[in-house]
Amino acid sequence: MLKIRLNRTGKKNQPSYRIVVAKARSKRDGRYVDLLGHYNPLANPAIIKLNKKKYELWISKGAQPTQTVRHLAKKA
Repeated sequence: MLKIRLNRTGKKNQPSYRIVVAKARSKRDGRYVDLLGHYNPLANPAIIKLNKKKYELWISKGAQPTQTVRHLAKKA
């Protein structure tokens, strides 16, 4: 099963995230299938870049977004 989830990047205490499609059993920062965008919570206001077409495509193929990604997609 595929999940649309956050992949943490950045330095210690300065997180930024990639929004990726990955297998449900892969590691949090492990290999991913497709990159959909990024999220920077430290910017004021937070920066959310999401490719809506790719997001909708993966949803139609059966990928399940996490609750956090679902919330960010509504904001984007």
